[in-house]
Amino acid sequence: QVQLVESGGGLVQAGGSLRLSCAASGRTFSSYVMGWFRQAPGKEREFVAAISRSGAKSFYADSVKGRFTISRDNAKNTVYLQMNGLKPEDTAVYYCAGDRAIFNSVVHTTVNGYDYWGQGTQVTVST
Repeated sequence: QVQLVESGGGLVQAGGSLRLSCAASGRTFSSYVMGWFRQAPGKEREFVAAISRSGAKSFYADSVKGRFTISRDNAKNTVYLQMNGLKPEDTAVYYCAGDRAIFNSVVHTTVNGYDYWGQGTQVTVST
């Protein structure tokens, strides 16, 4: 099992940057595929990015490709989401998620592919 806590959200102007962090409890963090999802009011939770257990592979939603970067530091039990060139449509609650499995680009681009979730952190991008 793993406990996940997101941080780093806030208010930023369009075109700005934020770096989200997700801290994990437990000694087996490196056994988990990690992902980021987001949910705007009135919309379903949607996939943003995922990263393999070693960090060697990553996958992004088309809407954020080229702007966002997912990374992880297994020694610190932390996964990050660097967000550049933010747009108002990026406004949402951002969640990190984990799955104790080998990375699969089909499984880990869907909400149902993950067993563990953080509480979320709000990102608001102003016009």
